[in-house]
Amino acid sequence: MANYFVVKDPNGGWNVKTANAQRSSFHSDNQKPAESEAKRFAGNSGGGEVRIQGRDGRFRDSDTVPPANDPFPPRDKKH
Repeated sequence: MANYFVVKDPNGGWNVKTANAQRSSFHSDNQKPAESEAKRFAGNSGGGEVRIQGRDGRFRDSDTVPPANDPFPPRDKKH
């Protein structure tokens, strides 16, 4: 299980990195393909958390990729 981060590259574009990584695992000019690759990497490693950085540098979203356990699962508001 590994956690991945989609972060802004200082030279332009978006990188996919693991925690404490010096180099990125993937680079893209657009955020959407980087997010897809991060989720694929997390799934291949047995699941994990994918955190997505916004343009302002703050993390805007976090997704749990199965088969990892979601620490804050959504509550069922219909029942």
